[in-house]
Amino acid sequence: MKLTNKSTIGEIVADDFRTAAVFTKYHIDFCCKGYRTIEEVCKKRDIEEAILIEYIRDAKRSTANQSFDYKTWPVDVIADYLTKTHHRYINEKAPIILQYLTKLAGVHGAIHPELHEIHTIFSKSFLDLKAHLNREETVVFPFIIKMKNAQSKGTDLDIPPFLSIENPIATLKQDHEVESERFRRIAALTNNYTPPTESCNTYKVAFAMLEEFEKDLRKHIHLENNILFPKVIELEKTFEKVL
Repeated sequence: MKLTNKSTIGEIVADDFRTAAVFTKYHIDFCCKGYRTIEEVCKKRDIEEAILIEYIRDAKRSTANQSFDYKTWPVDVIADYLTKTHHRYINEKAPIILQYLTKLAGVHGAIHPELHEIHTIFSKSFLDLKAHLNREETVVFPFIIKMKNAQSKGTDLDIPPFLSIENPIATLKQDHEVESERFRRIAALTNNYTPPTESCNTYKVAFAMLEEFEKDLRKHIHLENNILFPKVIELEKTFEKVL
């Protein structure tokens, strides 16, 4: 659809659910008041139209279909990419999804009790993922960068407190299994992210965002389990550690 200041909020979100995050940021109701135009909400919220439209366009630009040959990337570049792309995605999107699920459970939970379980599962997932990302950013990834720097400089590598990179990696992979099982359950409860007939925009957006979240998480898991972790385990073996 062509985006102008006469476009309605409901039409924009219906065309691309990712734009819902923009309206949530500005506390603009895209569900019950989706009939309003960009022009109308900007006047009411004292927002510059050009700025809001540019944010909407940014939200519609997706890198999801870009294809990279991650296997050719150095381990430190992969770690940096994961932090700046997938970690940032989780930290930005999860609170928004949780907000939508809280609203859905409160409004529709009596008729659709599965919403309460979805909310509970996703809440636990976000809490555990925050701890998971913290372990990666404070323990595993810094050591990966340290290994890469030592390799580049031809210097020795001290034995880390966790003895071998394989030990924290084993924990991270267990986390991945837990999250995969959680999202299998969410997919089942949502009928593969299919909202009920005649559901409101919040319902549709929440399910669409959940589906996108799962896809991003599975890509995150794939990059780590199948590309990054094997690379760093092999890299660690090239060092002669002295006890």
